Amino acid sequence: MTFSAPSQGADTNDADRSLIDELINAVATGDAEERMRILQRITDLFAAGSRSYSTEQIALFDDVLQHLSVDIETQARAKLAHRLAGIENAPSGMIRKLAFDDAIEVAGPVLVFSDQLSDEDLVENATTKSQDHLLAIAQRLKLSEAVTDVLVERGDRRVVHKVVGNKGARFSLAGYGKLTTRAHTDQKLTLALGRRSDIPRQYFLKLLEAASSSVRAKLEEANPELAADIRDTIDNVATSMQREVREASQEHAVAARDAKRRFRVRGVTEASVHAPAHAQDFEKTVVALARLGRFSIDLVERALLDQGQDMVLLLAKAAGCTWTTARELLVMYAADRNLTADDLSRAFDRYKKLSRETAQNIVNFHERYVKPRVEAELETDTAGAAAPPHLDLDAEETSLVPDAKSPHLVTVLT
Repeated sequence: MTFSAPSQGADTNDADRSLIDELINAVATGDAEERMRILQRITDLFAAGSRSYSTEQIALFDDVLQHLSVDIETQARAKLAHRLAGIENAPSGMIRKLAFDDAIEVAGPVLVFSDQLSDEDLVENATTKSQDHLLAIAQRLKLSEAVTDVLVERGDRRVVHKVVGNKGARFSLAGYGKLTTRAHTDQKLTLALGRRSDIPRQYFLKLLEAASSSVRAKLEEANPELAADIRDTIDNVATSMQREVREASQEHAVAARDAKRRFRVRGVTEASVHAPAHAQDFEKTVVALARLGRFSIDLVERALLDQGQDMVLLLAKAAGCTWTTARELLVMYAADRNLTADDLSRAFDRYKKLSRETAQNIVNFHERYVKPRVEAELETDTAGAAAPPHLDLDAEETSLVPDAKSPHLVTVLT
């Protein structure tokens, strides 16, 4: 039995239906062996001429194959999947049916190789099927952000490692945020993320920060008497690497050039910070906030990447931003703060109590005393410099209370 190109006219659909009926009757009256024989012949026929078939003919094959594949054994379904997975215009209905098969030996080939699965198909599959199905999807030649978002959210360690190692996979900012969080307890994932050329710089810096904290904790545990020196040394190295990454970042260079051009014409305003923060554009937000408040880039970057809220609130207040902009800075994906409505309400209350003068005093102290000390240590490669005072902010009296125990700026907004 052969297929010919459908003729123009009213008889075409009747002929197609008659062919389907004939095949269904043959299956209904035949045994399992006969069903398999017919399925094999139809599959061979389609594979041999797939590129020359019209849309209507492919739809006919789709109907036939779906009818013939009902209740056949797993091995036969797997063989069919392997035959169809690599065919560019394979029947989409049959492909989808195979992709959602519970048996991974059936679903796997089409999930990995078939171009007939849409993003919607893949998202639904990844949302509802097994980890083996997710692992197969993670191996596709190309993956959109919509698909990788589900793989990152639902996938186990195998799935996440596979998709991060897939150069054809693209990740959203939210996806990179979740991956960076998972990497805190997974060294292999940290290395895989660090090798990706498309990882946004803010998430690379968070990986660096997390790795620095891990190294610092291990060294301090082994040498508790040297904890202060270890902390300073690791922080200095991290700061140096942060600058190297920024200097090599094309995205940061573009953002800096764009800001210089725009701000020369219109000047920098709060809107210059609010817009990129709302758009989750880390580089433009860093440049704009640093320009608006006349802060160092290092300070702004660390504040936006820190999971704590205090330094962001201080910088926003010192720059003269309203709560609307401060809120946008707090909810940026880069820090993965996951703030609830109650968290934001409490932050708002603290922001109202904080005066701009107090915020500027604290930031200026950091820029005058802490930053120069760190830069000097980086230049001379030494540790153990005298520790400047630690600052606490008393929210009631808005006064500065020095504490000489720590060389780092720590603020407490109560």
